[in-house]
Amino acid sequence: MRWWPPVGVLATLALGWAVGRGSTSIDNWFSRAAVTLVGEQPRWLLVFTSGWLVLGVTVACLAVALARRRWALAAAVLACPLAVTVITMALKLLFDRRNGPYVEYPSGHTALLVAVLGMMVVVAARLWVVAAATLVSLLGMLGLVACGYHFLTDTVGAAMLATALVCGTARLTSAL
Repeated sequence: MRWWPPVGVLATLALGWAVGRGSTSIDNWFSRAAVTLVGEQPRWLLVFTSGWLVLGVTVACLAVALARRRWALAAAVLACPLAVTVITMALKLLFDRRNGPYVEYPSGHTALLVAVLGMMVVVAARLWVVAAATLVSLLGMLGLVACGYHFLTDTVGAAMLATALVCGTARLTSAL
């Protein structure tokens, strides 16, 4: 099996270089639209990026993979979110995009959420799980933008990166 850079990773890099170090007109428009839609500081949306949610989904996925005796998948449930987090941290240093004092691109919260929910899709392999994972990811991204913690492009770049790594992980675990 030949390896090539996943399209999502390349897209994340391209978006990071394209948006630069500050807010873009798309980011500004979406932030205003998000506040109009859900109000100022909709902290209730942050439940979708909560560490407790991420932990609970990870433990459930790990339990299912172990119960099915799919050892490689169980290892991937732990390794993929860890890899996404490490890569996201490295990219934050590379792009140095800031929203106040914090380094923003790509969004670590979004990347971790999408990676964990993506592994849930791989473990469950059901259409309704895809729909639920997509909805929760989008609500989490909306909450981060509407509360002012990230720009839209931060969350989109993170979602592309995490999706690419989940797809690569799924391909590797299916080959084992």
